[in-house]
Amino acid sequence: MTYIRSTFRHPAFPKNDLGYTVDYYEGSLSTLCAGCGHDSINAAIVEACWQLNIEPHKVAKLSGIGCSSKSPAYFLSNSHGFNSVHGRMPSVATGANLANRDLIYFGVSGDGDTASIGMGQFVHVVRRNLNMVYLVMNNGCYGLTKGQDSATADVGSKSKAGSVNLFEAIDLASLAIELGATFVGQSFSGDKEQLIPLMKAAMSHKGFAFLNVISPCVTFNNNAGSTKSYDYVREHVEVTGTMDFVPYEKEITTTYEAGDVSDITMHDGSEIRLHKLQKDWDPQDRFSAINAMQRAKQKGEILTGLLYINEDSSDLHSMINTSETPLNAISKDILCPGSDALGKLNSSLR
Repeated sequence: MTYIRSTFRHPAFPKNDLGYTVDYYEGSLSTLCAGCGHDSINAAIVEACWQLNIEPHKVAKLSGIGCSSKSPAYFLSNSHGFNSVHGRMPSVATGANLANRDLIYFGVSGDGDTASIGMGQFVHVVRRNLNMVYLVMNNGCYGLTKGQDSATADVGSKSKAGSVNLFEAIDLASLAIELGATFVGQSFSGDKEQLIPLMKAAMSHKGFAFLNVISPCVTFNNNAGSTKSYDYVREHVEVTGTMDFVPYEKEITTTYEAGDVSDITMHDGSEIRLHKLQKDWDPQDRFSAINAMQRAKQKGEILTGLLYINEDSSDLHSMINTSETPLNAISKDILCPGSDALGKLNSSLR
């Protein structure tokens, strides 16, 4: 199947303060499954950057491995990008950030990329308060390798293969707060009214900004116990070859008021319960945030919104006093002061 994106734009298409229309912030045509929550998140990133009047070439996109980590190809084509090794995006982001603090660093990861192979990297980039946005597209499964449960899958949930997850889920938002993250938000991919402002706030935060976004996997949220499941149908028909089918599903969206609870039916018929924070929520109270998330967990709810922010923290550049000038803009004389200066330095240490 061939997809062609129309290049026609209405002459009255609105422009931001830089004179760009929103399509200037788009990326390549997505090859993710139709209805994937990740595409909704990508659209929110495009809209947030357009609204913030960010020059795309001032953004560096970094990712690991997985469906989520393909996403940077689908937004901000005119920015920098690096697709790193599985779970190692934080190390690459740290190195790039220390070399040039003038860019906006946007890291995209998945629940498998972060909560399993990349957990060590995640823990340390949080505690270093690296100035970046770290976004997890959380679908609770390994969508790129046929939907095995990830470490964020809820205990008792059933995979497409029919196995019941026996293990407690890792709550990345709670963990980030425990580790000292200075900005923690949580949302749902289909709630753009909440997600876009959260994106804008995260990109404006000086320090480590963590966003955990629940994003339904349209292909692998399938219940193997159902007679309408793809596995059941395959077992009861004869085929001429091995093939697979990715259904076209509608994007799951929701709108609900602050303080309200919204039940969301996923593509497989299962439900999640979202609880939007109250308007008078104090996001600067770290202990209240931790307690509220634990109470929500006991009730089987996912708390969404800006959970915690510390606007007075020092980012990594301030802590280790790095150069304000990007390394590629520093002259040779400063980078290499010469043998005489090195000799004096060595003498001072003897």
